[in-house]
Amino acid sequence: MSGKIVIIGGGISGCATAYELARNGIAVTLLERGDLHSMASGWTLAGVRQSGRHPAELPLAAAAVARWSDLNDELEADTEYRRHGNLRMALTESDVPKIKEVVEETKAAGIEITYLDSIADIHAIAPALTSDIAGASFCPSDGHANPAKSVQAFANAAIRQGAYIRTGVEVLRIVTEGERVTGVETADGVVGADVVVVAAGIYSPLLLKPLGYDLPLDIRHVPAIQTVPAPPMLDQVLGVAAGTFAGRQQVDGRFRLTAGSSPWNAGDRHDPFNVQPTLAQVQETLAFSIRAIPALEKLRLAQVWGGLLDQTPDALPVLQRPSGLEGLVIGAGFSGHGFCLGPITGQILADLAVHGSTELPIDPFRIERFATRTGNPEALTLHG
Repeated sequence: MSGKIVIIGGGISGCATAYELARNGIAVTLLERGDLHSMASGWTLAGVRQSGRHPAELPLAAAAVARWSDLNDELEADTEYRRHGNLRMALTESDVPKIKEVVEETKAAGIEITYLDSIADIHAIAPALTSDIAGASFCPSDGHANPAKSVQAFANAAIRQGAYIRTGVEVLRIVTEGERVTGVETADGVVGADVVVVAAGIYSPLLLKPLGYDLPLDIRHVPAIQTVPAPPMLDQVLGVAAGTFAGRQQVDGRFRLTAGSSPWNAGDRHDPFNVQPTLAQVQETLAFSIRAIPALEKLRLAQVWGGLLDQTPDALPVLQRPSGLEGLVIGAGFSGHGFCLGPITGQILADLAVHGSTELPIDPFRIERFATRTGNPEALTLHG
C-alpha cells in the first residue's frame, strides 16, 4: 500500500507507530490534541512487565520485553530502561492465593517467576521493604523505563525518518467517503489520508462512535505522587495483589508511586484541574507507600498528579483493522498497562495500516468481542 497515513494520539502507541511507518518509507502525520506523552503514556508508572498479564497479552509482552532490551541503541536515545524485576506483594495472608495464582499462570507461560514466602528471601532482593509482608512473587525479567523520555525517543526517531508530528491539534472527526476513510477534520481544516490510526486513549470512543464502532470504556482515575531524589533503595517495580498500589524508584532517585483507580466523573474532556487527585487519594497513596517502604516517611513530596485509564470491560485493548470501513485502524483501550507493549503495538498498528494484517497474535483484541460479552468487568491488577 502507498499513500498517506494519519495517526491520532501522541502517546507511546502513536509515536511508536509513526516511527515504524516512517522508517519503512511511509508518509505519516501524527496529530496530538495536547503535548506528546501528556496523557496515559506520561503519567504512568512505566512498568515493562510480563508477569501478571492476561494470557492473551503474554505473547505481545514477551515480544515487547525483547524489543526494550535494544531500544536505546535503536532509537539513539536513553529511555532509562532498567531490567531488575517486579515484586508483587501479598500484604496479608488473604492476598497469598492471588499472588500464587499469578506465579502459576506466569510459569505456565514459560516465564521465570518465583514465589517468596520468607522475609529473608524478600529482603535479599529488596532490603528496604517492610517486614510486614505475607509473601511476594518475583519476576526477574520485568523492568521499567522513563515514560516521557521513551515516548519522546520514538517521536524524535520518527521525525528523523521523515514523520510529521503536530501537537496542539485536536481531531474533531474522522472524514469518510462511502465505505472508506479519506482523512480527519481539525479546527484548522481537513487533513487527507488513505489510512487513519486511532490511538487516542480515552478520546478514541468519541472518534469511533460516529463511524459505527462502539468502544466501551470505563474511564478510571489514578493518583500519582513523586518524591524528591533519595539514595538508592529499590531496583524493582512494586505491586500488590489487588492492584491498589504500585511504585518504583526512578533512575534519578525519585520515587514514583500510585494507588488504586476510582471512577472519573468529570465529563468527556480532561483539563489540568479535573484530573488532579483528591486529598483522600493522596493520603491513601502515601499510606500504602510508607507501609511498603517505611523509609519513605521521611522523604518530601515533589509532585502530585492524576492520570486517566481507558479501561475496557475485559481490561484488554483493541488492536484491529475493521473490515467494515476501509482505511481505519484501531489501537486503544490499553487499560493502564499499555506502556510496556508500546514498541510492539507500534509494529502491529504499522502492519495493519500498510498490509491490513500482522503476524503477531491479535485475534483476542477485536472490537466485536464486546457485543457478546457478559459478566462483570475485569478488575485491574497492576497499572503500568
